[in-house]
Amino acid sequence: MTIGQKIKELRENSGMLQRELASKINVGDGFLSKIERNQKILKREHLMSISKIFDFPYVELETLWLANKVYDLIKDENQAIQVLKVAEQEIKYGKNI
Repeated sequence: MTIGQKIKELRENSGMLQRELASKINVGDGFLSKIERNQKILKREHLMSISKIFDFPYVELETLWLANKVYDLIKDENQAIQVLKVAEQEIKYGKNI
């Protein structure tokens, strides 16, 4: 699941309209629509507001947000999976690449 899909799910499950959530987090309706369709990425500072609005764990939103950023960075690379494996090793063991 992407951050956009999660935001849409949270919003719809609460019965909130896009324009209502957009107003609460101070973004335009069209921008929120693009976020939910994974055409735009939300700013990190909006995650806390969304977490509070929907009483949803911030860390889960942040994880999805970061995953989307990584995906956007490497999605068109032929070695994307290998890049992720190397990055995982770097994070786990602190080895230099």
